[in-house]
Amino acid sequence: QVQLVESGGGLVQAGGSLRLSCAASGGSFSLYAMGWFRQASGKEREFVAAINRSGGNIYYGDSVKGRFTISRDNAKNTVYLQMNSLKPEDTAIYYCAARLFRFSYHWRDYNYWGQGTQVTASS
Repeated sequence: QVQLVESGGGLVQAGGSLRLSCAASGGSFSLYAMGWFRQASGKEREFVAAINRSGGNIYYGDSVKGRFTISRDNAKNTVYLQMNSLKPEDTAIYYCAARLFRFSYHWRDYNYWGQGTQVTASS
């Protein structure tokens, strides 16, 4: 059983930056592909970014390409999401998720989820 805890969310002005962290425990972190998803009020959960087990393959949703960067540190059992040039439409609850072995763009494919952290970009 893998436990995931996100941190780093908050309120920032449009154009600003935040760095989210997701600390994993209870499992072999390096066996899991990791993803970030977000869900805005009244909307479906959206794929943001994912990274494979080694960190060698990275995937982004179209709305965040060029602004967000996902990375992982397997020694620290942590995955990060650096968010730059934030826009009001980035406002959402951000979740990290773990999927055994292979990444997926689809949130239903992930096995474990964090509790989420609120990100608000004000205009």
